[in-house]
Amino acid sequence: MIAGEGPEVPLLDEFVVTRLDLELDGGGGIWRVFVQDFLAALPGRTDRLRQALTSGDTRGAMVVVQSLRTSSQMVGAERLAGVALDLEQSLRDVARASDTAAALLQLAVDQLPRIGRAAAQTAALLASHLHGGRYRLRPQGRRGPAKRP
Repeated sequence: MIAGEGPEVPLLDEFVVTRLDLELDGGGGIWRVFVQDFLAALPGRTDRLRQALTSGDTRGAMVVVQSLRTSSQMVGAERLAGVALDLEQSLRDVARASDTAAALLQLAVDQLPRIGRAAAQTAALLASHLHGGRYRLRPQGRRGPAKRP
């Protein structure tokens, strides 16, 4: 099994999601906007990653995968951050390959499906939280995790 995925790596780190809600929200909906922005940017990031890998752009792929990893970590998307880190490490190895274009194409074949799966699963779970899931926003002034209805 590859390090960044599998049932033992949760889609979301509940601690990070709860902390975001507690620290960013304060009743103003900032947490919601932060997660919505992440979700809105996710398809573009994965598409830019696909383009960079399939066009032989090692540097561009590295920039995009690092952006994907760090933004995923910020919202607690642990599995997506893990598969992005796996790809980042593979890109470092590709930089030393004799035929980088072929190596990047192979990475696209091997790893884009993993990135796509993790991104889709993460997006669905975060969207459910935004629409009344477990991490519903608390009323203003209240401290602690939101209570379920």
